[in-house]
Amino acid sequence: MARRGVYALPALMLPVFVLVGLRFGFATPTEISTFAVVYSIVVSSVIYRDMTWERITRSLVFAGAASGVVLLLIMGSSCAGWIMTLEQIPERFIEWAQGSIHSQVGVLALMNLLMLFAGMFIDLPAAILLLGPLFVPLANAYHIDLIQLGVMMVVNLAIGLYSPPVGTTLFIGSMLAKASIGQTVKELLPFYGVGLIVLGMMTYIPAMTLRF
Repeated sequence: MARRGVYALPALMLPVFVLVGLRFGFATPTEISTFAVVYSIVVSSVIYRDMTWERITRSLVFAGAASGVVLLLIMGSSCAGWIMTLEQIPERFIEWAQGSIHSQVGVLALMNLLMLFAGMFIDLPAAILLLGPLFVPLANAYHIDLIQLGVMMVVNLAIGLYSPPVGTTLFIGSMLAKASIGQTVKELLPFYGVGLIVLGMMTYIPAMTLRF
């Protein structure tokens, strides 16, 4: 039994390396993923000796299909961002908010709604570049701390990553689980609820983002 545990140790160490590397900032997510691939190949070839050309070919085909899905989603997200920019939807929203809402509570709620909506259609980096320059002056006008705004934006857009119709991680997770988008979304419903509760607490309890 102990021998079996020692034999399984190299495989069990991979998630430890990934989590520690990300948690303590030893490497970026891209670098960690590259390390994970190289580590897996070395362990499979040298220690377990079960690596074959058939497995390599199958892995490459699967990785290519997964990358194609992600690239298609990014393409659709970029188109949605371009349309929103062309139609000046965020700018019009900000102008309407400044003229119609005079309370900080209402502005925070509307900012969350716009970020959630944008996160459902636009990839995270593009959404930050699109909304960040618009929200900073609005936050200053309503005395909203910029650190709190940044945390709100990250949480909102993170929820968008696993929300339809253009949730990148939603599609990748469904593909890996070999499940339909509808089945995955159904299982994610409790997590949507928890995410919105956490978002509400971070929005209206500034101490959660500014002191902890």
